Amino acid sequence: MDIKTRPHRFLKPVRSTNIPKMSYEKIESGYYYHIFNQGNNQENLLKEKMNYAYFLRLLEKHIVPVADIFSYCLLKNHFHILIRTKELKEERLCSKAISNVCNAYAKAINKRYDRTGSLFRDRFKRIRVLDEQYLRQLIVYINLNPVYHGFTDNIYSYQYSSLNVLFSKRKTVLNRQEVWELFDNRENFQYCIEMKKLQFDEKMNVLLLE
Repeated sequence: MDIKTRPHRFLKPVRSTNIPKMSYEKIESGYYYHIFNQGNNQENLLKEKMNYAYFLRLLEKHIVPVADIFSYCLLKNHFHILIRTKELKEERLCSKAISNVCNAYAKAINKRYDRTGSLFRDRFKRIRVLDEQYLRQLIVYINLNPVYHGFTDNIYSYQYSSLNVLFSKRKTVLNRQEVWELFDNRENFQYCIEMKKLQFDEKMNVLLLE
């Protein structure tokens, strides 16, 4: 499908498939953004199961009203979220919503574990996604993050990414149908995920043999 026929805003192609440089650009309506952050001084953000569940509840509470969520991944010391901002009368509401997630989570963690100081390394990072090919690569990257960081060898076993929800047909706040359409259909999306996992495994095997 020609990206010009889509109602989303893609401005220009991204020359590299690598993650772009971090920036604090303004979050505007109608664009895709990769949102991510990590623990201060490499501290774990998520310490037990209830932390993951609480973070996901905050995403649903604060993000869903202002943006469509396409993928997410929560790891011990960092997180990734892929969103498309909705058309809002006040564009600052989306940035404020993301800040509310981080602030509410940090306050809860500080209270529960009797800690002080900043939980997150810095303000949340945001990268505007300007190209549909990169958008697809980013969806795969986010959902395979637990594999890349060694949390699991089985892409279906990790509970705190959007992958299993995207493969399923159960009710969700994720914009699952559009994710499938970006890869033509659900089956091709699953094929792309599994092929990328296979390529990663082969690369790791080569490194181990060297």
